[in-house]
Amino acid sequence: MPKRLSAEQVARYHADGFVAPVRVMPPEAAAELLARLERHEAASGGPLKGDMRHKPHLLFTWLADLVRNDAIVDAVEDLYGADLLCWSSTFFIKEPANPAFVSWHQDSTYWGLSRPDVVTAWVALTPATRANGAMEVIPGTHTSDQIPHRDTFDANNLLTRGQEVAVEVDASQAVPIELQPGEMSLHHVRLVHGSPPNTSATRRVGLAIRYIPTSVRQLHGEDSATPVRGSGAHNFAPEPRPARDLDPALVALHREITERNARILYRGTGVQDFNDPRAARQSV
Repeated sequence: MPKRLSAEQVARYHADGFVAPVRVMPPEAAAELLARLERHEAASGGPLKGDMRHKPHLLFTWLADLVRNDAIVDAVEDLYGADLLCWSSTFFIKEPANPAFVSWHQDSTYWGLSRPDVVTAWVALTPATRANGAMEVIPGTHTSDQIPHRDTFDANNLLTRGQEVAVEVDASQAVPIELQPGEMSLHHVRLVHGSPPNTSATRRVGLAIRYIPTSVRQLHGEDSATPVRGSGAHNFAPEPRPARDLDPALVALHREITERNARILYRGTGVQDFNDPRAARQSV
C-alpha cells in the first residue's frame, strides 16, 4: 500500500507524468522556511545568486531537513521504492514583474543520469499561481524518449543553458500547476514543462528537489548525492548533512560539488561554473 499518495495518485503519475497538489507541511511551516530564506538574503545583500541556488541543502540545516521530510520522501517512495537519494535541489525564484521564465523542456536533457527514473518534488514556499508564473505541464509527454533540445542561453531563461525542446509544443494542452505554501507537485524527468514570467506584484518561491533510486548512475563524470532513505549501496559519493548553517567546511565542499555539477550540466558549452556570466540567469 502507498505510504503518502493514494493508489489513484500513483496511477495518475504514471499515466500523466505528474501529480499535484500534495500537502507536505502546514502553511505556517512553509512561511517559516520562506522567512529563513529571506533573512539570509537580507543579511547577504540580496536574492540568492549563482551556485547558492544549487544544492542549498548542503549549506542550510533547514533545507537539509526539508529534503529528508518524511511527507515528501514517503510520496517519492510510493513511486520509486525505498532506496532513495536526493540528487540535487534548486531554488526557482521569480521576482515580481520580472521577465524570467522557463522554456518548454525535459529535465533529463543534460543531467547525464543513466535512467529516466527521476522525480522532481517542487515544494512551494509562496503561492504558485498563473499570475506569478506557476509551472505548466504537457500531460503524457513523459512517455516519449528524450526529445532533441536547442540551447538559447536567453538571459531571462531560468534554465542552466536556456534549453528548449526543438519541436513544436501544443500549448493548448498545457495544465497549470497551482500550489499553495506547503504543497508540492511531483513530475517525471521526461515530462515536457515550463513556466511563464511573473506578472504579479509578489514573489514566487519554490524549491525543486530531485530524487533518484540508488541504482541510477551518473554517466558523465564524478557525482555526489544525499542519501535520504534506505541503506543500500549506491553509485554516488555521499554528501554530508550540515550541522550548522554555512559551515565553512561545507561551504568549501559545496563550491567543489557545484563546480563539478556545472561541468556536467554545461558540458560542450565552455561554461565551467554557475557564476559564469553566461549562467547569470541563475541569479534571476
